Amino acid sequence: MTFSDSIADELHTLADYIRWGASQFNQANLYYGHGTNNAVDESLTLVLHALHLKHGLAPELFSGQLTSEEKQAVLKLFRARIEKRLPVPYITHEAMFAGESYFVDERVLVPRSPIAELIAEDFAPWIEHEQVMNILDLCTGSGCIGIACAKAFPWAQVDASDLSAEALEVAEINVQAHGVGDQVALYESDLFSNLPDTRYDIIVSNPPYVDSQDMADLPEEYQREPELALASGDDGLDACVQILIEAKNYLSEQGILIIEVGNSAEALAYRFPEVPFLWLDFERGGHGVFLLTAAQCQEFNPIFIAESRDVEVGA
Repeated sequence: MTFSDSIADELHTLADYIRWGASQFNQANLYYGHGTNNAVDESLTLVLHALHLKHGLAPELFSGQLTSEEKQAVLKLFRARIEKRLPVPYITHEAMFAGESYFVDERVLVPRSPIAELIAEDFAPWIEHEQVMNILDLCTGSGCIGIACAKAFPWAQVDASDLSAEALEVAEINVQAHGVGDQVALYESDLFSNLPDTRYDIIVSNPPYVDSQDMADLPEEYQREPELALASGDDGLDACVQILIEAKNYLSEQGILIIEVGNSAEALAYRFPEVPFLWLDFERGGHGVFLLTAAQCQEFNPIFIAESRDVEVGA
C-alpha cells in the first residue's frame, strides 16, 4: 500500500477517501467482524471518526473537500488498520452495543455478543421483568452487558466481574460514562471466587470459549484482542463448565443462566448429551447462546461435576 504525498493530491472529498480506503482494505485482505462486515463500512467509519463526524451524515456533505490536515488524519487511521491489523473499534476507541456507544481498547474484547438482543427484550419470556432484583454479568470485559442490563432493569442491582484488572479499568470508564455507578458494582474475580453471597435472578456470561484449534487459526485482527478473554482450553469449554458447576449456588429459585459459547456449542452438546440446553435464536444474527433454569442447574449439577472430573482424570 502506498501513502505517498501524491495520494493526498489526488483525493479530495469524503467520498473519494471512503472509496479509496475501501479499495485499499480489500487489496490488503483485511478481516472484518468487529462491528462491520465489509470494507466500505470500515472505511466510512474511519473517515467520519477522523473528521469528528457521526454516521447519518447528510448526503450532500460527502462531496465536501478535506483540508490537508484532515487528509493526513484519515490516512493515519488507514495505516493503523492495514499495517497493524487493528480492529476499527481499537482505532476509534468506540464500539456499539445494544444501540449505545462504549469505550474500548486492547484491554477488552470488542463488544459483539448477540446477548444484546436478549437484553433489549428484557430476557422475555424466561423471566418476569418486574421480579428481577439482582443480575450478575460474569466475564464482563468492557462492562457493556452489565451496563445494558442495568438500563433494562433500572431498579435492579448489577454485579459485574472479570478476572482481568485491566478489563475492569475499561468497565469502570463505561460505568461512569453511562451514569450507572450507583447500580453497577465491579468485582475482580475468577468467575464466582470473589463475589458477594447473593442469589441472582439472571446470571449472564460471555466467557472465554475459543478452543485451541480456533485460537491457532485466528485472523490477525482477532489476535489483537486479549487472549485471556478468548482461549478456554482444548474444546473451549473450561470457563463454561466451571460456571455450570457453580451456578446453582448463586441463582435465585426462579433464576436463569445464560451463557454464550459461540462455535463451541457443538462441543458442549457432545460433552453433556443428557442436558436439555435451550439454544436461543436471534433475529439479527448470532448463535451459540444457551439458557438453563435454576432448577435445571440444580438437577444436572452432579453430571457437570462428574464429567469435569472425568476430563481431569483423562487429561
